[in-house]
Amino acid sequence: QLQFVESGGGLVQPGGSLRFSCAASGFTLDSYGIGWFRQAPWKEREGVSCITSDGRTYYADSIKGRFTISRDNAKNTVYLQMNSLKPEDTAVYYCASRIAGIWSYNFRNAGLYDYWGQGTQVTVSS
Repeated sequence: QLQFVESGGGLVQPGGSLRFSCAASGFTLDSYGIGWFRQAPWKEREGVSCITSDGRTYYADSIKGRFTISRDNAKNTVYLQMNSLKPEDTAVYYCASRIAGIWSYNFRNAGLYDYWGQGTQVTVSS
């Protein structure tokens, strides 16, 4: 059974940092693109970042320069390093996989992703 285990969420003050991990089980990540999405209360799910199977990375403008996505295929895990966090980053964060092509024009389309993690809460507040 394909599944993701996400970890690394929590409460952090504005300006702080967190690192998410998205560990896959039941399959190997190296052939998949992995995206990170978030959903704040009363808002639609938003694509945040993506890393393709060949290592290309894409970022939403709202987090560009603050977040960094990376992957360690040996550990079957993708990471999202989040720095300079703002209150508007508060949301439930999800990782998701896509076997087909991911490009700058489609990485934020949640409907294109196949498998999803359970989500982890991030709250940025003083």
